[in-house]
Amino acid sequence: MTGRAVLVTGASRGIGRAVAVAFAAAGARVAVHYNTGADAAAETVAALSGTGHVVVQADLADAAAVRAMVDAAAEGLGGLDVLVNNAGVYFEHPLTEVSYDAWQAAWSRTLATNLVGAANVCYCAVPHLRARGGGAIVNVSSRGAFRGEPDQPAYAASKAGLNALGQSLALALGRYGISVTTVAPGFVDTDMVASSLDGERGDAIRAQSPFGRVARPEEVAHAVLFLASPEAAFATGTIVDVNGASYLRT
Repeated sequence: MTGRAVLVTGASRGIGRAVAVAFAAAGARVAVHYNTGADAAAETVAALSGTGHVVVQADLADAAAVRAMVDAAAEGLGGLDVLVNNAGVYFEHPLTEVSYDAWQAAWSRTLATNLVGAANVCYCAVPHLRARGGGAIVNVSSRGAFRGEPDQPAYAASKAGLNALGQSLALALGRYGISVTTVAPGFVDTDMVASSLDGERGDAIRAQSPFGRVARPEEVAHAVLFLASPEAAFATGTIVDVNGASYLRT
């Protein structure tokens, strides 16, 4: 990864921060994207090895902001070699328990960020990747895309859509030397799920895996790092589960 320019969305915390740290440790220059967590994004950059890293901001639900953000990342890094689509939102909205307005809001915001936003980031990043003669896109999905999420159906649907997007782009972009792969974690020990892991459901969640724990962000980051490497280019179209065998699909 030495010398490569990498944009990581949602890199101010959790999986995104771990991904940024892993790329920087491998010698890459990283654009740390955030939406509202400016201080957290600055903390991420401060934790990165090496120099030449930049911070970029955008609400991924805003198409114009996405284009400006990707272009700013490419300008700040001197190009783009790798895009990691990690940013996402997650709202509880069980169908039988929320108002119709709340249902609509959850679906609109979730799809706008997790799926349409990610698609727009890909669209804007591809010209920069092509200008370098190729590169890699790695999308961060979820096991929920396969097993379903009864309390967060929009989240599961957005991640299933992200899986399909990745495979469609793998077919479209291989001719340009761009690989497109996906990682699908289960529960990961991050701020997003801390209340669940620390609450009464925590033991049951950990017991879903035969390891008796959930994933560490660094474990997801290592999978992303491998898939983004030139050596993994022929794995394009792949969806890699990183869930500790908590959910096995056939």
